[in-house]
Amino acid sequence: MSKKNFSGGLSTVLGDQPEKIKTESIKTSKIGLKENETRATFILDESLYNKLKAIAHWDRRLIKDVLNEVLQDAVTRYEKKNGDLKPIPKR
Repeated sequence: MSKKNFSGGLSTVLGDQPEKIKTESIKTSKIGLKENETRATFILDESLYNKLKAIAHWDRRLIKDVLNEVLQDAVTRYEKKNGDLKPIPKR
């Protein structure tokens, strides 16, 4: 049995193709976010999550805004106690 040669491909049907258009690569996880925001997934205790949702509801705020405020307070307290955080070294 002889091997078939498919080297022609679509170029023989479509003719010469124009140069590829260069497009800027955008991570899909960044779509719809403001500058300096990142998308992250966390696993939380369910009762803690429900309380966080309730705070956001009663304060008429987004959960992400309440969480940002809480995390910023935690980082500020940590740095006050331990000094400025050093960046994680790259491998």
